Formats: sequence, C-alpha cells, structure tokens
Amino acid sequence: MENKKKLTTVLVSGNFNVLHPGHIRLLRFAKESGDYLIVAVESDRIAEGAAHVPEDLRIEGIKSNSWVNETILLDEPLGDLIKRLQPDVVIKGKEHQDKFNLEQAVLDSYGGKLRFSSGEIKFSSLDLLRKEFTQAIKDDIILPFNYMRRHEISSERIESIINDFSSLRVCVVGDLIVDEYITCEALGMSQEDPTIVVTPVDTTRFIGGAGIVAAHAVGLGAKVEFITVVGNDSSNTFAENKLSEFGVTTSLIVDDSRPTTVKQRFRSKGKTLLRVSHLHQSTISPSLQSIFLKNVKSIIDKVDLLVFSDFNYGCLPQDLVDQIVTLAKEKNVMLAADSQSSSQIGDISRFKNIDLITPTEREARVSTRNNEDGLVVLAEQLRRQSSAENILLKIGEEGVLIHANDSNGDNPWLTDRIGALNSNPRDVAGAGDSLLISSALTMARCGTIWEAALIGSLAAAIQVGRLGNTPLQSKELLKELT
Repeated sequence: MENKKKLTTVLVSGNFNVLHPGHIRLLRFAKESGDYLIVAVESDRIAEGAAHVPEDLRIEGIKSNSWVNETILLDEPLGDLIKRLQPDVVIKGKEHQDKFNLEQAVLDSYGGKLRFSSGEIKFSSLDLLRKEFTQAIKDDIILPFNYMRRHEISSERIESIINDFSSLRVCVVGDLIVDEYITCEALGMSQEDPTIVVTPVDTTRFIGGAGIVAAHAVGLGAKVEFITVVGNDSSNTFAENKLSEFGVTTSLIVDDSRPTTVKQRFRSKGKTLLRVSHLHQSTISPSLQSIFLKNVKSIIDKVDLLVFSDFNYGCLPQDLVDQIVTLAKEKNVMLAADSQSSSQIGDISRFKNIDLITPTEREARVSTRNNEDGLVVLAEQLRRQSSAENILLKIGEEGVLIHANDSNGDNPWLTDRIGALNSNPRDVAGAGDSLLISSALTMARCGTIWEAALIGSLAAAIQVGRLGNTPLQSKELLKELT
C-alpha cells in the first residue's frame, strides 16, 4: 500500500477586524510554514471589546485570502482548540516572542512547534500591488466629437448598437495565450555582475490571445463559441476554468506535442523588466486540423460572426484558414481577422476576402513589404493584396486609420482617422484584441465602418486604462458615452 505524506498543518488565531498589510505578511509566512493553513477567528464573545466588526464579516474577510485553506470560529479557550486540532505549527506575531505563551505547554505535550514572525516587510504592499490589476483609469478618455459630427454619429445610435450585441452569435478561432504577471521586489545590483536582482512577490494570471477576444465578446453581450489548440498541462486547466467562468463555450483541442502558450511578464514598481514566452510555433498536425474544421462546421449554421485571432503560433495553418473562410462565405457569415506580429512574423494578407481586418502599421508593412509609403497608400496596397472590405489600421499613440469601402459614394474608398482616446494608457497590450472584437460586433449588427471604428476605439481606450486582460463589459462602453 502506498504511503501518503502527512500534511503539515499550521494554525493562526486572532480578531482580524480589518485585513491590513501586517495580517497579509503574517498569513503568507504561516502558509510558507506548512501545507494546510487554518485560521481561527475569535468569536464576538471571546474577543469582547476587541471585536469592532461582527464575527461573520471577519470570517468572510479571512476566507477571501487565497493562502487560507480553512477558517473556523474560535469560541473556546485557545489552548483547548490546539489540544483538539493538534496542529503541527502555531504561528504568532513577533510581539509575543518575549512574553508568556500559554500555547507552548499544550504544543510540548504532543510535539507541536510555536513560531514567531510577522512576515517579511517586502510583502507589506501586496494588496496595493494587486490593485494595479483591478483598477482602471478612465478619467482621461475623451470622445472624438468632431469625428462623430463628420459621420453623423449620435450617442443614442451607438448605445442602440451596443445593446443589440446580445442578439449576436459569435465563433472565435485562434491561438489561446495565458498571460502571467509576476510582480517582483527589487533587491539591488548583483555584486558578481551588472545584473538587477529581484524576488517574486505575487503572480496574477489572465486569459490572453484569442481567449480574451472570446471573453470580450461575452462581456459585451454576445453568445460565443471558442475553438483553439492547447497543451496537456495545468495552463490548459486554468484556461478552461477561467473561460467557463466568463461564460465562453469552448472547444479546446489537446495537442500533446506542445504546451499551452504562456507569456510571463516580470514587473517591479509598475514597470515590465522582462518578458518570457513558453510556446511552440510549429503548425498543428493534419489530424488536429481536421478536428478543428469539424468543430467549426458543427456550429457555422448558428453563427453571425466568425473572428480569426491569429498570433502565428501554428494554430491556424493556411489550408485550415482557407477552408474556414470558404465555409463561412457559403453560409453568409461575416468575417473579421487580426494577425499579430509583435515578437514573431505574421501576414495579415493571408486572410483573403475578409469583411474587416485590424492590423498595426508594422503588421501592414511586413505583409506588403512596404517601408516607404504613407499610411493611406499602405492601407490601399494591403486592401488590394488581401481583398479586404474594410481596414482599421492601428497606429499606436496616433489612434486608428479607417480605410473604408464606401461603394455608394463617388469615391469607392474613403479614409479617416480617430486619435487615441485615452491619453494615459497603463498597458497597451490588450488594445488590439478589444478593438478587433468590438468593431467586428458593430459591423455584424449592421453598423457602418465609421461606427465600428468609434466603438472599437472606445473599447481600446477602456482596456488600456487597466493592467492585464480583463473582459470588457457593455456597461463600461455605455458609461463612457454618457
């Protein structure tokens, strides 16, 4: 019979009126001292005047901490609780180290240990560090009123389109990415060589790549099917659970020959120090391509919009793309595509006859091999090369250039620009994904390319106001319009 290792249990007790940084340090130290952390919150009766917050709320606060495995109400003498639970380790703050501790005798009776620590000071700002990922800055977003007047776009019309997103059925295909932000504490310069030394403090993970495009679509109200390829690993499990939490219906095709793509960003004091990508860029096998296409065929009759979110990691080989495009055209499904080329080389023009493509200027220049001409000439060259109906050319801090098919006008191709709507971006990494899906949803709801560019720019402005990929919500767009 296999012997299982006994878990080391750790006990911490206290009032915990408000979880302040000192508590955070103490709980982290306690968790690092064993395998299973139990926190005993003193009842209102035991705590008496020291309890300023009702016991149920204090217990709820402790339960919200991810390091705590079990929270119990302490309504008996602490010595009796220790004798009953017999934890391997009891943790107390350092202020108790030189005082009499009644727990010691009970612990000695069965071989338990008493440790004193308030945790390391570097963890004191952990809650503040995590706020970097949850707080958005939207005060610097300004609507492009001149643009809206030029194209006779009213706020009421935009509100109507956004509210109608809930009637859309969307299929997103492409590369899933798990984005991992590792917040570090800087220790200083190495004495052996000129290298900055840091220690990890906290890790936060987000769904990225085509996965966040699908999650954005759900947040904006649409019903979404997401088809992608993943590895047989823990990142796959994380992604599946998170996407399910967001309300995305997934078809995750497992490829045992590759890992789920993970991109790590090591950050300190609001700055990214290093990026590390764990991925394979090889094309998926013909058998997996067949499974992928079969999944698309099974839902294409129910879909209003199909979105290619390509990061050039082998999930969308050309033959598969061509077959999906042909299938969608036969079913009269609107098509949108983005092919990102930040640290890798892609070609947005390989997505032929698409209703909407959203490349960056660099991606357009890579595809056309044109490093000389201006933006309008570049957009027109890309249009002819890809046979795209409409192009939103992302030009970074300058916003987006719209190159639009206006077949009803005297000039069949029109161009305009929307400047960046957020003057104080925090993380530009998610701008393209949010612009892609929100502008595509707009056109799928019979919005014009001018309305699509506006809603896409507004979505991007909201997204860059926060750190990490958090799914957009339609109420966020509606709030900015007011």
